[in-house]
Amino acid sequence: MSSKRALIGSVVFMVACSAGPANDDSGGGPGSGGDDNNGGSMGTGFGDGGGGGTNNNVCTAKTCVGNSPQGNCDDGLDIVGTDPMSGAKAIGLCKVYEDGGWGVKSAQWVQSDGVPLAGMLLDGKGVLDNFGGVNPREGKAMLAISSGSARSPEDPGWGDPSGYQKMDEFIDPPHGAPPGYPKESPSCGPDVFTGPPYDSAGLRLVVQTPTDAKSFSFDFDFYTYEFPSWICSEYNDFFVAMVNPKISSLPDGNVSFDAQGNTISVNAGFLQVCTAQEAGGKFFDCPLGPGELNSTGFETHAATSWLQTKAPIEAPGSEVTFDFLIWDSGDTVLDSTTLIDNFRFELDESGTGTLPVPE
Repeated sequence: MSSKRALIGSVVFMVACSAGPANDDSGGGPGSGGDDNNGGSMGTGFGDGGGGGTNNNVCTAKTCVGNSPQGNCDDGLDIVGTDPMSGAKAIGLCKVYEDGGWGVKSAQWVQSDGVPLAGMLLDGKGVLDNFGGVNPREGKAMLAISSGSARSPEDPGWGDPSGYQKMDEFIDPPHGAPPGYPKESPSCGPDVFTGPPYDSAGLRLVVQTPTDAKSFSFDFDFYTYEFPSWICSEYNDFFVAMVNPKISSLPDGNVSFDAQGNTISVNAGFLQVCTAQEAGGKFFDCPLGPGELNSTGFETHAATSWLQTKAPIEAPGSEVTFDFLIWDSGDTVLDSTTLIDNFRFELDESGTGTLPVPE
């Protein structure tokens, strides 16, 4: 065990296109996809379903807006996310790509460096119907990715976030990070340097975007056990949402960050679910209180509550790769978990930003 651990006893979005499947008779069950026995293999479809229509490459087609609610493809998914496509379904992306249309082309469970998940690292992904008292933002399920176990304490396979080690930093080499990472938090001063990634987990989705989609949005909720004892330290766990091709106005491909441009992490500005206290030389007023931490394993620690990221699609109708990634920084204990849900394509143009979810 690492030596540090011995010390531990408002925005309104306009018209949006649901990513749900068509309300038609084409049906279609899960595709064969990857499984946990071959290490984060790639899924390539949901079977023969996903809808059609004569103009199914646009958001106004039958498969996109108004004919079926988001989330009616995420009921009954297995908790371990055996098929990576279940991760797409869990966040509300139900439509599979077909020639001439839009939709998910492939899905894969990956590490922070894009290497397929394998071994104990597979415990870092899950499909949950609740996280303590926190419920999905749409449908019946949401995606969870974690540097520990992507589970609630009552779920099979749960590991305590105080130290669910899937790697040994004294033996195993760290994972690679996305280009430009790790990033330092300006609020922590020049003498704080973030450690390399360990215990990473993520979902990679390759999506053919609708030809009239001008932007996209998704909701997420970041929990960390590093608060309060390791604020402004090398143990700055990260969540990033990388988009490729990257958006031209951004220095890297990440679209989720706070008002100061800090990546979502232990040191970012959104930790509002907690008990008010000083940590790392800063005072956290914790305006949302600690209630959302109950029955999550993070009870005396912190979370952001639900946030919403919105970003532009600069080339509607093009292929875009989305990487939702989380990792431990500097060691393999004291975990962080992110919930992700309610992915939507939008018909309106947008800049890039993250705010608390609209009421």
